[in-house]
Amino acid sequence: MKHLLTTADLSYADALSILDTADQMASVSSRSVKKLPALRGRTVVNLFFEDSTRTRISFETAAKRLSADVINFSAKGSSVSKGESLKDTAQTLMAMSADAVVIRHGASGAPQQLASSGWIDAAVVNAGDGKHEHPTQALLDAMTLRRVRARREDRPSTGMDLEGMHVVIVGDVLHSRVARSNVWLLNTLGARVTFVAPPTLLPVGMDHWPCEVSYDLDEVLAQRPDAVMMLRLQSERMNAAFFPSEQEYTRAWGLTPERVAALDAMDAPTVIMHPGPMNRGLEISSEAADSPRSTVLAQVANGVSVRMAVLFLLLSGDESTPSLSDN
Repeated sequence: MKHLLTTADLSYADALSILDTADQMASVSSRSVKKLPALRGRTVVNLFFEDSTRTRISFETAAKRLSADVINFSAKGSSVSKGESLKDTAQTLMAMSADAVVIRHGASGAPQQLASSGWIDAAVVNAGDGKHEHPTQALLDAMTLRRVRARREDRPSTGMDLEGMHVVIVGDVLHSRVARSNVWLLNTLGARVTFVAPPTLLPVGMDHWPCEVSYDLDEVLAQRPDAVMMLRLQSERMNAAFFPSEQEYTRAWGLTPERVAALDAMDAPTVIMHPGPMNRGLEISSEAADSPRSTVLAQVANGVSVRMAVLFLLLSGDESTPSLSDN
């Protein structure tokens, strides 16, 4: 694996390799010294053209726990604001001997262009491009679901897939790169995916997507799915009215206290997921976000482990299980 650009290209074996390696990396967080020497002497550049908190900090933490040197680049206050092109920025980074570039960009396809253009000779990791994909978010979601399944079945998560699990993804699918990455990865791992949203927030041309579509959240929740993933309403990407009002959206498609109570009454196994940041009171209530069903904080923690695994597999040149010794 030279780059990580999309989950659509991840094979079943590659996905399990990353998730199994992430399981190994997770044990580092519980140690007194949260550090591995695996990438000592390597340089990872976080190249962020869009605002980010969780993803940027998560990648930075992951690289530092593997002992890599980290350069954080923000478009704001840089030469990009003066008109510098992506090519010039990339070649400047290569002059600094970058081994991996983690890129977030507002234009769909920017990471693919960086990886295939020949401008740089470094591993490229897509940290979110426009409305296209966010592969490490899907991987951390899959890791979270594997651990949920492992606890239910009282067996190790290593080697486990998601065969037979039902995952419901609710909300602004149209603008969501998280939804696009998840549908391909979850399908590869054997899960059944259902999208629930108003018709105006579903993309055109979903016929080839491996998923089901519904407009009725209560009807789908009545099926007692294994997980419900709420998507943030991305108002910054909306240039039109996609629904009558926020109150109407919450009533029809929000995870309200009443819907959480209904899951409890059914004794449903459903866990509640959200990629963050959350619009509390809009797509998800505080009662849902803070309930025992919520995996939101587990997703954040698993994000560091997944990103450690991705950087390790891309830069170590060895896809065997990493050594977790302190030497």
